[in-house]
Amino acid sequence: MELIRPNPRRLPEIFIVTSPDSPEFSRLRSALRHSSVVALDAEWKPIRSRQVADSSDEAGGVPSFPTVTLLQIACRLYCEDSDLECSVVGSCPVFLVDLVSLPLLTVWELLREMFVSPSVLKLGFRFKQDLVYLSSTFSSQGCFLGFDEVEPFIDITSIYYYMKYQNSEKKLPKDTISLATICSEILNISLSKELQCSDWSCRPLTEGQISYAAADAYYLLEIFAVFEQKFRTEGKKISTLTELRFCKTTGGLKQVFMDSKTCENVVRNKFCSAFDMIRSSYLPINFSGDTGVGSCSQPSCKIAYPTDEHFLTIVKIYGERILLKESDRKPRVSRRRRERRSSVNTKDREQFETNGDWQGPTAWDPEFGGDGCPKFLCDVMVEGLARHLRCVGIDAAVPFLKKPGPRQLLDQAHKEKRVLLTRDAKLLKHQYLANNQVYRLKCLLKNDQLLEVIETFHLNISEEQLMSRCTKCNGSFIQKPLTHEEAIEASKGFQIIPNCLFNKDIEFWQCTLCRQLYWEGNQYHNAVEKFVNICKLST
Repeated sequence: MELIRPNPRRLPEIFIVTSPDSPEFSRLRSALRHSSVVALDAEWKPIRSRQVADSSDEAGGVPSFPTVTLLQIACRLYCEDSDLECSVVGSCPVFLVDLVSLPLLTVWELLREMFVSPSVLKLGFRFKQDLVYLSSTFSSQGCFLGFDEVEPFIDITSIYYYMKYQNSEKKLPKDTISLATICSEILNISLSKELQCSDWSCRPLTEGQISYAAADAYYLLEIFAVFEQKFRTEGKKISTLTELRFCKTTGGLKQVFMDSKTCENVVRNKFCSAFDMIRSSYLPINFSGDTGVGSCSQPSCKIAYPTDEHFLTIVKIYGERILLKESDRKPRVSRRRRERRSSVNTKDREQFETNGDWQGPTAWDPEFGGDGCPKFLCDVMVEGLARHLRCVGIDAAVPFLKKPGPRQLLDQAHKEKRVLLTRDAKLLKHQYLANNQVYRLKCLLKNDQLLEVIETFHLNISEEQLMSRCTKCNGSFIQKPLTHEEAIEASKGFQIIPNCLFNKDIEFWQCTLCRQLYWEGNQYHNAVEKFVNICKLST
């Protein structure tokens, strides 16, 4: 897949909307009236296991939805407006609508109009789930039925699949791609998801949470910009097959594939409504508020934006509609999950969930047959911590399987005499299978998690241990450094060593397992300095 890779700009100015009387709220209203494309995302407060149980009892076994606490809106402006400080054509301000502080009734009408406005193309990433939670949050606060429709809408996943598989006859993969992967492949950006599971109900938000939330919405606009540029460059080279493939990804009818004529009609009917609405909504305007057919003084009125044939074609082909049905408003609980929940004793569940402190001894304790060397197993939620532990010389493994179950994780930890590190509270209820095998981390960031593990398990870290293990596979290094000749021989057909390194007095080390070569360059010294500070080592 050949993609046009721009240099994504740094995040634009971020406006946090906490009050309907604030300047930020006025800017949000103006931005929505003068935007051609709006990217949407939401963060919510998850329902903990005990909360689910309590709400199940009250609602006859059906848990409530999580409460949305933050709505992210990134707007691509198409005109200048005196109400916006960043009123530059093509700029993309990001608004974080704080639903904890803001009276929901004051923003409900504004959001509802934007969701159904044919003048604004909405972007999202698996936004239907967000819309369900958002609708539930607003309806619980007396906002009628909340929200039930978004149109026209384009899912970023469809854009990604178009750019990757447009000239391929391969079937679209069944696995759901992550936003971090899409950003990496299209924008060449590493999008950290460390704060995804943070507590979004706490106020004030941290700087990290603000940046994370803004990035999730803003980069949707950047991805669409790459897609739009590619579409304009290549022209409309889209076959009926391509249209059908994407009709399928958005839940198209099975009979579409049964008859070619029916197929053509369904595709036309599916996309043309949004296309015709946007085309008909275009009016010659001046941005003082005069639309050419009468002035509009209401701040919430819709203003059409200048469009071109390429943009309209994109909406025609890829625009879709999110429509919540009555069944979407009722949380589903599988029969197996209900049975499992009812079979677990309430006191035991509370004990497993509230007991977050480590209560030794450790799995590597010599009194229990261990060798005295700290060993950890980091599950998929904290795999980044495994690399940090290896950097300070601690044996840290990751699961053998790509998607291991709790029993498989515990079995690996038991056989290798490791402590399982996780952020998943559900694993704590499996403690009865093996005592002192699971520790749930409290911190979210890798640096903080590393320090938490060191302090909890009283690990002795010295500067000599730093960078003494292979960060790639967790193997140990060959006892003595390699000569230049040995390093050259070991790298043949495996690894490229820059020639400039051989003119310097640099030591080379090799992993005994994966044979990866390391050398003491600038990255090594920077890493040592970083972990000296994290581990609070005295130099």
